[in-house]
Amino acid sequence: MDAYDSGSDATQGAEAAQEPQAPPPAPAALPGLPATPVDSPAPAALPGSPEPRTGVAALSPRYQVGAALALAVVAVAVCVHLGMVFLHVAPSNTVTKTHGEAIDDWIYPEFEQNWKLFAPNPLQQNIAVQVRAQIRTPDGSSRTTGWYDLSAQDGRDIDGNLVPSHTQQNELRRAWDFFTASHDSDNRAVGLRGTLSETYLRRIVVLRLERGGATGADGVVERVQVRSSSTNVDPPDWSTEKVSSQAVYRVLPWWSVLPGEAEGDVK
Repeated sequence: MDAYDSGSDATQGAEAAQEPQAPPPAPAALPGLPATPVDSPAPAALPGSPEPRTGVAALSPRYQVGAALALAVVAVAVCVHLGMVFLHVAPSNTVTKTHGEAIDDWIYPEFEQNWKLFAPNPLQQNIAVQVRAQIRTPDGSSRTTGWYDLSAQDGRDIDGNLVPSHTQQNELRRAWDFFTASHDSDNRAVGLRGTLSETYLRRIVVLRLERGGATGADGVVERVQVRSSSTNVDPPDWSTEKVSSQAVYRVLPWWSVLPGEAEGDVK
């Protein structure tokens, strides 16, 4: 009986060892979280379901209309500007003769070009724009400053600057070109653009005097006088051409500064 019992116990132990073990129970879900196995794959999208919208399509219809209108306005403005610039630099034609005034109103003075299409006109002189001012001091007296070379200041700002601004490169130079193109040799305005060019140039020099500290403590600019100094560009070394190196000055009359012009408020 002992041997039988021992054999029975051994047989039962072997059968118990061969029985597969039950998998461990799944971890209980935390309160508020779904009871999803950690390694379960994400549910696949149903066949035929629409893809999520992105970009403008993801906006509500009201905002889609607003975005479309904004893009349309920008596109129209760009097309109009490109068309005006093209007509301005193009040779004289029927359109420019008929609508020349509207084209000039759009271009001048901010978008004026210094050359005509297919006919570049490079400058052959170095032109420096200089200014002096009559300053009223707080005690009621006045003093006249020396000549400030604004073009030289622009040159110093550009020299060594990898990305000089449009203002440093072109603002003063184009303002002077605009003035000389709309005035005769006696500095008298020719046409309606003459008055505009004078106001534009005066505003630039007054603002630069203020920013440069030319007025001193509590001083006020009463009048300004602008002049240009023109010198010929030296010919190359291999050329036999001889040009004068003496500076030629063009001095403008004194201009009274309007109230608020130093702050850029006058339009």
